[in-house]
Amino acid sequence: MDATKRPLRIPPSFAIYAEKHDIFELYSRLIKELIVHKPNDPLSFIHSWLKLDNNDLPSIIVHGPPASGKTAISRLICKRLRTVYLTRETILADDATDTGEDAKELIESGKEVPPEVWADLVKNRIECDDCVKRGWLLDGMPHSRPEAQALQRIGILAKHVVLLEAPDSVLVERQEGKRVDPETGDVYHTTFDWPADPSVEQRLVEDRHSEGIVSRLIEYHRNVDGLLESYSSVYQTVNADQPKGDVLDVALSFLCHSARSVAPRAPRIILLGPPGCGKKTQAALLARKYTLVNINCGLLIKQHIVNETSLGLAAKPYVERGILVPDNLVVKMLDQRMSQLDCVTRGWVLHGFPKTREQAETLQADNHHPNRVFVMDAPDDAVRERLVLRYTDPVSGLQYHLLYNPPPNGEIKSRLQQKPSDSEDQVRLKIMSYRSQIGETEDNYPGLFHINADQDVHTVFELIESHLVNQPPKDYGVEPNID
Repeated sequence: MDATKRPLRIPPSFAIYAEKHDIFELYSRLIKELIVHKPNDPLSFIHSWLKLDNNDLPSIIVHGPPASGKTAISRLICKRLRTVYLTRETILADDATDTGEDAKELIESGKEVPPEVWADLVKNRIECDDCVKRGWLLDGMPHSRPEAQALQRIGILAKHVVLLEAPDSVLVERQEGKRVDPETGDVYHTTFDWPADPSVEQRLVEDRHSEGIVSRLIEYHRNVDGLLESYSSVYQTVNADQPKGDVLDVALSFLCHSARSVAPRAPRIILLGPPGCGKKTQAALLARKYTLVNINCGLLIKQHIVNETSLGLAAKPYVERGILVPDNLVVKMLDQRMSQLDCVTRGWVLHGFPKTREQAETLQADNHHPNRVFVMDAPDDAVRERLVLRYTDPVSGLQYHLLYNPPPNGEIKSRLQQKPSDSEDQVRLKIMSYRSQIGETEDNYPGLFHINADQDVHTVFELIESHLVNQPPKDYGVEPNID
């Protein structure tokens, strides 16, 4: 940033680089890790953390009522994501500390293990190398809100919680046919999921939890609401009363979906479309609602001419003779405007440029990459109707349309004038020029959206707005030049 000039100009490559490499999210995760672990040597901790192959690892909880298929789905998820599968039994078996021995004694004597003890055991396990490198999945843990709070107090935070749901009657029926392979721990069912391997079939045994299913369901329903309060922003319910493959697909879709980013991503929008499709109107609506900078290419050129800037003086002879201003001058004007502080911080919506492939490439060469591109489609007949019947009152300056917004009286109608550019011949030429260029222009923006602009203004706006609420695509065009 050049602090010696006003207005301040910020290289657009800064924001593009930060978005492409998720710099904001990286800092957010790093600060969270520092607060959770409270290392004595923060610099060494940061260095070690950044050296990890993947510092955004899975941290998943799969929960649900008994016989909902938690174990089967959890194992499939771990196999697909290559993460570490953890249960109460595996955590106790792997723990050789005094805390683990105390927990085993409590279980053998029929007593409950305190939530804080379970939290310490889970912490010891997920700090092992395999969990640090691959992430972890907790199957059926925590059982209750106190256990969830105990985990959260020591910094064990799940990014995703999958809650399996099914009617109690279905769960009771499932439990009766449930069989377990004692060697692998895999779960099968006499009706729904019988093993194809005869050797596996021979060693199957009944689930040791098959008795007391009703009391276990009552306990689950008593605890689940409080448990979900602890994970209200990260949990997703999945219908478990469907084929296992469908349950897995829904769960994986949720697990592979990143949470909405809170990074300050400024919208950078380009509106393309034939003349008269409503680009100017939609740009004004977007700018008003989202406080974007409305960049009208034609108006920008006129402002430079009026202000007698060096670029304006260079463009003035072309405008006076009715010749298109050279692309290099227009791009320099756009570069100056789009690099100013308000455009970088608030975002912008550009219309009237680019119109050709060369213009789009020149804009990208200056590191002005949009994260939304909309093509406002309208049939030629509709465009001609909008433009050819458009007239202006020279006295009031108001614009009328003979079909959609006719003048209120005959006096005004008699003095209406049509711009030369709105004549039938000129409109036909502009439409032909647009149709011949738009295909190559679109090739520069592979993630663009087509919008039907031949409908009500507010309907068109709602369609455009529907594509603004989701996180923008990260890549439009070439890699930004940050040299």
